[in-house]
Amino acid sequence: MKLLLDQNLSWRVADAVQDLFPGTRHLRDFGLERAEDATIWTFAAAEGYAIATKDDDFRQRSFVLGHPPRVVWLCLGNCTTQRVIEALRSAAPAIAGFERDEDAAFLVVSGGARSRG
Repeated sequence: MKLLLDQNLSWRVADAVQDLFPGTRHLRDFGLERAEDATIWTFAAAEGYAIATKDDDFRQRSFVLGHPPRVVWLCLGNCTTQRVIEALRSAAPAIAGFERDEDAAFLVVSGGARSRG
């Protein structure tokens, strides 16, 4: 699954997870760092990305609109970039399962628990 990293995540995360999530990019790579959520949503859906974010707005949008795109919601609170990288890397099996689940619109990744909706 290729991830589109939201503005609230460091661009450095993309390089650190390429081996697990090839094609992962940051919004800034596309000049979307100041884009409205609706624009990001449309772009991600059209380009085959799942949005990785700490922003609850995208999770809420997935409730209303479904998918695509899918949302990987990082429920980590204030934390370091390294912590985000570790959370994504440890959640790789759950993210792979999420990608295979045709009905799931979002995946919650937190300190140790993961759940799909």
